[in-house]
Amino acid sequence: MNLHRKARTCPASRALLVERMSSAAWSADRAAAALGITPRTAFKWLARYRADGHPGLSDRSSRPHRLSRLTDEARCKLVLRLRCSRMTGLQIARRLRMPRSTVAAILRRARLSRLRDLEPPQPIVRYERERPGELIHLDIKKLGRIERIGHRITGDRRSRCRGAGWEYVHVAIDDASRLAYVEVLANEQADTTAGFLRRALIFYRRHGIRVQRVMTDNGSAYVSHLFAQLCEASRLRHVRTRPYTPRTNGKAERLIQTLLREWAYFRPYRSSRRRTAALPR
Repeated sequence: MNLHRKARTCPASRALLVERMSSAAWSADRAAAALGITPRTAFKWLARYRADGHPGLSDRSSRPHRLSRLTDEARCKLVLRLRCSRMTGLQIARRLRMPRSTVAAILRRARLSRLRDLEPPQPIVRYERERPGELIHLDIKKLGRIERIGHRITGDRRSRCRGAGWEYVHVAIDDASRLAYVEVLANEQADTTAGFLRRALIFYRRHGIRVQRVMTDNGSAYVSHLFAQLCEASRLRHVRTRPYTPRTNGKAERLIQTLLREWAYFRPYRSSRRRTAALPR
């Protein structure tokens, strides 16, 4: 139900109106005046109730039952065929000498307005390595430094902390065991990222895991010479995700979402130091 903002009645009040008019205690004028409507409107709802019962008291679509100038089906199929050849709505309108609004309406009804609608959704490919250490996922999440409780808690965006800076959450998670290692560092530069990987390798080695591959996106720190040298020295195969395809590194993305929900944004922190201190828990 989608009532307009000036509607005087709703299905519940219409049912009350019909009940009052059906009884001998209320006249049509009195029942209509009680709801602030005219007697003519009151009789309209009474007639709909007698014809269709309670479903008749709901709002009806304002769309006409018949459209005298509806585009014929063959023309619509031609528009859709041209759209499937990746032509834009404007190009189709010019090619067929049709109004652009008509072409847009046809594409909207067929749910082909956006370019991505022309391609079938790619199937979700789930994978998991058999042994720990075969693949480690790496990623970085940028978080704003905390100088005081911000708008995420207070809801007030008028008083923001300008120039507070950023912190960078570096994460590593094993594909098979889901064993994770996380640090909050000052930046995402090449030397910082390489140092995090070095400490992550030590962490996994202490748990009896020898890392064979690391997967990252194409961030500047991950494609640097320093990161490549560390991978070569540690005998690691560096696997990069396809551009604009974060789902390939989905386990790291999922870990970041869990960290945000259960740590970074879970409770109000008065400073970044307190937020970092709460991470091990």
